Amino acid sequence: MIADRQRTLQILSPQPKPAWAEVWHLWTVIVPRRSITGRLLYGRVWRRHDGRRWIYKKAVND
Repeated sequence: MIADRQRTLQILSPQPKPAWAEVWHLWTVIVPRRSITGRLLYGRVWRRHDGRRWIYKKAVND
């Protein structure tokens, strides 16, 4: 019974995030559609992984 309880707690406890998951990366994104002029759309974004999915933020050029 104790071993089952410990195994259940291990499954339910969140795993620690890797070190790179906390860091924002500057990323170039190519959107798979064309603009009015027929060119591919692309841009630069900041992205970071939160453990389940990627989070994106628009990169602002100063």
